[in-house]
Amino acid sequence: MGRTEYYHDPKPPKANTLIPACNLLVVNDANEILLQRRRDTGQWALPGGAQDIGETPAACAIRECLEETGIIAEITGFLGVYSNPDHIVAYTDGEIRQQYEVTYIGRPTGGEPTVNDEADGVRWVAPTDLSALDIHQSMHLQIGSYLTGTYPYLG
Repeated sequence: MGRTEYYHDPKPPKANTLIPACNLLVVNDANEILLQRRRDTGQWALPGGAQDIGETPAACAIRECLEETGIIAEITGFLGVYSNPDHIVAYTDGEIRQQYEVTYIGRPTGGEPTVNDEADGVRWVAPTDLSALDIHQSMHLQIGSYLTGTYPYLG
């Protein structure tokens, strides 16, 4: 399913859903951040996705991390809630979603970076190398909150 993101766009489509999603910002012992390159946008992002009914936000973040990157992780902290009415994601099936993401901080406990149906690239990235990657502004905000220590973010 394709998607188009509208971020502070003057004329975005009107949202018709608000779905809780959970991300996991995983940091390894070398202080590198785990990122995946999304197949649907080509941009690098934190692993994350929609929360399932019967699942806690923390369990969702851990599950999505494993599914999207091959990395098993545990949660070590809470980064924030990121919900911006000016960040709209339109899907080809007609869903138009307002961003709503609960983001945790974690550390790897196993697994290896692995590409899959959702990510055509998975890698550990040093903070100094982030500017060389195509990363959506909403992800920059979350990563920046972590790197500057300005969390929990409750936007």
